[in-house]
Amino acid sequence: MGGQRVPARAVEAPLAGRMAHAIRFLAIDAIVRAGEGHQGVPLGMAEIATALYTRHLKFDAACPTWPDRDRVVLSNGHGSMLLYALLHLTGHAAFPIEEVRRFREFGSPCEGHPERDLAAGIEVTTGPLGQGIANALGMAVAEASLNARYGDGIVHHHTYAFVGDGCLQEGVGQEMLSLAGHLRLGRLILLWDDNRITDDGSTELSISEDVAERCRVAGWHVVEVDGHDLEAVSGAIAAAKADPRPSFIACRTTIAKGLPRLQGQRGGHSARLFAEDAAQAREALRWPHAPFEVPPEVLARWREAGRRAQPERDAWRRRVAALPAAQRAEFERRLVGELPAGWQQALAAYKQAAQSAAPAASGIFLSAEINEALDPVLPERLVACADLEAPTNHKRGLAAFTATDRLGRYVHCGVREHVMGAMANGMAAHGGVLPLAVTYLAFADYERPAMRMAALMGLPVKFVFSHDSIGIGRNGPTHQPVEGLAALRAMPNMRVFRPADAVEAAECWELALQHRTGPCSLVFARQALPLVRHGHAAECLSRHGAYVLMEAEGAARQVTLLATGSEVALALHARGLLQAQGVATAVVSMPCCEIFDEQDEAYRQQVLGRVAVRVAVEAAVRFGWDRYLGDSGAFVGMRGFGASGPAEQLYEHFGITAQAVAGEALRLLRRA
Repeated sequence: MGGQRVPARAVEAPLAGRMAHAIRFLAIDAIVRAGEGHQGVPLGMAEIATALYTRHLKFDAACPTWPDRDRVVLSNGHGSMLLYALLHLTGHAAFPIEEVRRFREFGSPCEGHPERDLAAGIEVTTGPLGQGIANALGMAVAEASLNARYGDGIVHHHTYAFVGDGCLQEGVGQEMLSLAGHLRLGRLILLWDDNRITDDGSTELSISEDVAERCRVAGWHVVEVDGHDLEAVSGAIAAAKADPRPSFIACRTTIAKGLPRLQGQRGGHSARLFAEDAAQAREALRWPHAPFEVPPEVLARWREAGRRAQPERDAWRRRVAALPAAQRAEFERRLVGELPAGWQQALAAYKQAAQSAAPAASGIFLSAEINEALDPVLPERLVACADLEAPTNHKRGLAAFTATDRLGRYVHCGVREHVMGAMANGMAAHGGVLPLAVTYLAFADYERPAMRMAALMGLPVKFVFSHDSIGIGRNGPTHQPVEGLAALRAMPNMRVFRPADAVEAAECWELALQHRTGPCSLVFARQALPLVRHGHAAECLSRHGAYVLMEAEGAARQVTLLATGSEVALALHARGLLQAQGVATAVVSMPCCEIFDEQDEAYRQQVLGRVAVRVAVEAAVRFGWDRYLGDSGAFVGMRGFGASGPAEQLYEHFGITAQAVAGEALRLLRRA
C-alpha cells in the first residue's frame, strides 16, 4: 500500500554492526568534545536505529519535508546524539560533520535536546519525557484521518518513536498507551529502550510492574526482543507493520553499550565521558578510526539508506499530480496550512447575524456556534475533547473519530487532558489538519506542559477553554480558575483571547485562525454574555488586541475602564454610573493583551488614555495588569480563590460590581 516499496539492500552482519558502531562513536566523540551529554540512549539504541533506518523507514534525506514520509520522534530527547548521528549518516544537509563536532555549542543545530526543524529532519521538540510519544499519537491520528480522506496512494506512512523508561513512567505516557490502544492506530510503533536503568539507578527503585504486559492490556501488539540483535529488531518491526494494532517493541538493551567503564550502570546515563573512555571503547569494539571519522564503506551504506525511498517519493508525486484538480488543490492547501476560501465570509455572516439576534448566550456556546458555521468550509478541523462534550458543546454535528471511522472529526479523549494537548501538538506538527483541544480552564494546568511545548515549537494549536471564572457559580473554587488567565498570559508565544460577546468571539476566532506561528488559547465564559458590540460588524476591531469600545462623552476623557470577557458588560454599566455623575469615562475592551502589546506606542496610548485614571476589571487575579494601570491605577477582581454559590451572589461577595469599579475610579480622581 502507498505505492511500490523499493526493497532495502541486504546488509551483511559485520557491516551492519559497524554501521551501528558509527552511531556510537559519533555520539562518544561529540559528547567527549562537548564535555557533557547523554550517551546512554545513542549507545544503547544503536542497533535498533540501524535496523529501522536502513531496512524499514520511508524517508528521503534530500527532501526531509516529503509529506508521505514516515515520522520519527525521539521521545527520550536527552539522547539527542542518536538523532543527530542518524541525520548526519543518512545525508541530511543540515548535519554535516562540522555541525556534529559542535554538539551543544551555541548556534549549532545539534542542541542539547532536539528542537523542531522540519527542513533539517527534526519532527518535534522533545525533552520533557512523555511529550514525544504523545506527539507521536497525534501524528498517527492525523495520518489516519488524512488516509481515510485521500486514500493509501496519497497518505500511507508510519509513525515511530524511540522511547525510554521515563516516557512510560510519566502519567502522560499511560494516557497515551490507553488512548492509542483504544483507537487501534496500526501505523504507530514504539521502540522501547528497555535498559532497566534510570538516572537514580535500577528501575527496581521505583517500578515493579510488567511494562510490556501493561501495553498488551491496553490493546497493543507487543514483541519482546534483544535490542542488540539487529536481525531480531528488524523482524519485530516487520511484524509490527503487518499488525492492525499499535505496536510496542520492547528492546532489551544495555545502557551505554560499548563503554567498558559505564555500560550497564547508572553512570551510563549521562556521567561525564573522557578521552580515556573513547579510547577504551575503540579498543573494545575494534573501531580504529579517528574521532568523527566514519570509514567510507560504512558511510556509503548509510547514505544509500538515505536515498533508498527516492523512487517511491517520485511515484508519490505522480499520484498526487494525477488527482482530480479540486481534490489535489484541497490536499496541497491543507499540507501548507492555508485556510480555504470562504472562511472569513462565514465568520462575517455570523457576526452580522449575531448583532441582530438576540438573547445572550453562554460564551462557550458562542464558540461552538462559530465552529459549526465554519464546518462546511474547514474540513481539516479536528476537535479533541476531554470528556466534556455536553458542557463545551463543540461536537455538535461532528462524527466521532474512532477505530472504525477515521473520517470522524471529533476525538473523544476521555479524562486525559495532558495527552489531549500533546496529541494536538502532534497533529499540528504532522500537518494537514487543524487541531482544537477543548476543556475547562480549571484543567488547563493538566495541559500546561503540552501548551508550553506548542509555544516553544510555534505550533498553531487552538486550545479552547470554557468555564473561565467565578461565573461558573456553584461548582466552587476547584473549578473557578482565578489564576488561569495570568498563567496563560505569562507563557511566551502564547496568544490568549477572552472575548466579550458573540461579535468579539467571531473576531477572536478569525485572529486565532490567521495566526500560524504559535498556539492560541481561546477562553470563554460559562455564563451568558450580553451583546456589547453594536455596529462596526464588518470591521475587526479586535485586530489590535484592545480598542475603545465606548469613548468618553461630555468632556476630555478622565477615566479609562479596561476589561475583558464577561466583565466588559460590567465596565459599560460602571461607565454609565460615572457619566451620570459628570465623569467622562471610556471603556476599553482588551480581548488579547499579547496583540495589544505588539502595537506601536502611539496606538497604545490612544487606547489607554494619556492622562486618564485607569481602572481594570476582570474576574481573575491582578497579576499582569499593572503594566497597563501604571503606578496610579486600580484593579477590581479576585484576591484569592472563589467560593460555591450563584454567580451573581459571588460577584457581589467578591466586590466585582459596576459600583465597585465606579467607586475605584472616583477614589483615584479624588486622590489626583
